Amino acid sequence: MAKKGKKKGKPADGTATLATNQRARHDYKILDTYECGIVLLGTEIKSLREGKISLNDAFATIDKGEVYLRNLHIPEYSMGSWTNHSPKRTRKLLLHRREIDKLIGQVRNGNKTLIPLKVYLKNGYAKLELGLAQGKQDYDKREDIKRRDQDREISRELGRRVKGINV
Repeated sequence: MAKKGKKKGKPADGTATLATNQRARHDYKILDTYECGIVLLGTEIKSLREGKISLNDAFATIDKGEVYLRNLHIPEYSMGSWTNHSPKRTRKLLLHRREIDKLIGQVRNGNKTLIPLKVYLKNGYAKLELGLAQGKQDYDKREDIKRRDQDREISRELGRRVKGINV
């Protein structure tokens, strides 16, 4: 009898994370997140499925009522020929009109920016988690590190007390 259940390597909800931007949450305070689609060429999606992608210097801009992703590095597909794409081309993001209008107002009013946080496959489609972010100052970063250390120490102490260990 065959076992029923989820397949190995894939979560139950049909998503597979391809890349995350780990520096984003360290350098920026994330105010809001949006899920958006990416307009890709054939060789780009094949290269994405191989897991080759870099979000390091990527950011999003709003031009003429459309959202574009810039500096996202997707290397050329290894099995591609003359149809290969350029690795750092500008890619269009797919959002609802009211979300774009809301983002235009947020980005125009203050010192906020749009940063890609995560690229993943959802039911076969490439999706991007876009974050509306505000830059952190150095002292904000230090306070976050200090708070994390304090929380870690508190959880350790509580764990010791539950186990009955006195140090």
